[in-house]
Amino acid sequence: MALRHAVLAALLDGEYSGYQLAKAFDIGVANFWHALPQQLYAELAKLEKEGLLAGRQVVQETRPNKRLFRVTDAGRAELEEFAAAVSKPSFIRDDLLVKVQVADRVGTARVIEQLEERAAVAEAKIELLGELLRRMRGDADEEEFLREGERIGPYLTGLRGLAFEREHRDWCLRIAAVLGERQRTRTPAERRRPAPRRPGR
Repeated sequence: MALRHAVLAALLDGEYSGYQLAKAFDIGVANFWHALPQQLYAELAKLEKEGLLAGRQVVQETRPNKRLFRVTDAGRAELEEFAAAVSKPSFIRDDLLVKVQVADRVGTARVIEQLEERAAVAEAKIELLGELLRRMRGDADEEEFLREGERIGPYLTGLRGLAFEREHRDWCLRIAAVLGERQRTRTPAERRRPAPRRPGR
């Protein structure tokens, strides 16, 4: 997947300015695709040049003028082709996991702190995504919305983001507790003991 597809997908529901698109990425799209605002502005210009987006200037009296973008028929065709293509398997690449892997050999205190920090960030995202999902479904309960909602794609990706953040929070807290308990019960000599050498080394 390229950034272009995430941008086109985010613009399917109407016209957005670059600022509004950045907010949409920050709140909803970011749970499956991260991009910096300057990357989004550059991608908007590129997609407009390719004819996948159409832009128009909006004159504002009290604020700077803004440019709004919408998906063209060519952009929709691009998304249809993308949706039909085979997806690559997902994978995890996270430096925190490398730190956890070596924590019992190089010291755990800072790793525990980082795990707790990650858990706090995940908790904040859980609150944000939960509120976003509540706004999407309005007065309907979730099952009713999933059966009858007019547009459920963003809701379904929000559910995935919510599940991911909950699992990530729980994992971080559990591993922080495991490492903390091991740190408390090991003697100073054990903490300084080098890793055992593997056979044949």
